[in-house]
Amino acid sequence: MTREFRVIDTGLRPGRANIAFDKALIEAHQAGDIPDTIRFLRFPPTALVGRHQALSRELRLDHCRERGIGIARRITGGGAIFFDEGQLGWELVFSRNSLGISNLAELTRAICEAAARGLRGLGVAAAFRPRNDIEVDGRKLCGTGGYFDGDTLFYQGTLLIDLDPEVMMAALNVPEAKLAKRNLDSAAQRVTTLRALLGDRLPELPAIQDALLAGFAEGLGIAPRRGEITAAEEELAQRIHDETIGTEAFVTEIDDPGAGDDVLSESRAGPGGTVTAYLRLEGPARDRVREVLLTGDFFVTPPRLVFDLEASLRGLPVAELGAAVDRFFEAATVDLLTIQPADFREVILAAAAR
Repeated sequence: MTREFRVIDTGLRPGRANIAFDKALIEAHQAGDIPDTIRFLRFPPTALVGRHQALSRELRLDHCRERGIGIARRITGGGAIFFDEGQLGWELVFSRNSLGISNLAELTRAICEAAARGLRGLGVAAAFRPRNDIEVDGRKLCGTGGYFDGDTLFYQGTLLIDLDPEVMMAALNVPEAKLAKRNLDSAAQRVTTLRALLGDRLPELPAIQDALLAGFAEGLGIAPRRGEITAAEEELAQRIHDETIGTEAFVTEIDDPGAGDDVLSESRAGPGGTVTAYLRLEGPARDRVREVLLTGDFFVTPPRLVFDLEASLRGLPVAELGAAVDRFFEAATVDLLTIQPADFREVILAAAAR
């Protein structure tokens, strides 16, 4: 029997309100209050950092504030992105067993290939490119990411419909090293849009949504059905916004971790993304960990994994860090989409060695 997915469109909402609704969908699904769901969403101009990123290092905050660009933190990992009305967000919230796939990497491939299938129906040569992009001729058309929270998978994508890449890049801090790694003079060269690909043949927004739904239906073997947003979802989203997601404390939770003369840091960039470790040491010989902070554009499941790892290392002798990281991952239930335990171990030890 084909599994039905409710389809909702929450329209244009401020960035933090959109992220709060993400969290509300997850909690409502976990509670059994809503069915498996596909959501379409849009943003006014907004710069968003990933769950584990350092705000001041990823966004040009003065530029954003001067131009009224919203600033928000996602509940998913990955890198900083810029959203405006020229982009369409899509999300799937569903049970681990709904598609018969429980591995995050395999689900990423299945979902991205289904979305690409739908976009090809619009006349563009869209294809999945690991680790989690949908591209046309090597240029990103849609970035994606997601994670498991218990038995609920939350997966989202950002489709570039009509966007000025220079406006996008002006809001983001893209390291020169990242551009050099891809042999690009500008990150704007890395992306494309449906407008650039289709010109005057660009369809209206409802037709683009229908194309994606057709791709999900055929590629994932599901039956999307238009449905309604419930009052309970809206109330839960508002409460989450007011208590956490919409607060400055949440958005600036990781801001400028390298500040201070006593901070040791090291970064590692690889195929799975970038991870940076910040350490503060204590004791007469500075041989014991006071605190550890791990930032980057990686994806991990569950999201709490990184925070739990940081907590497990506090107070340990520096000499025991490597073994402690190994023990943590041996005991943890983890699904790492883009990065491996050894990446965390190496960058932590490298920071401590400084």
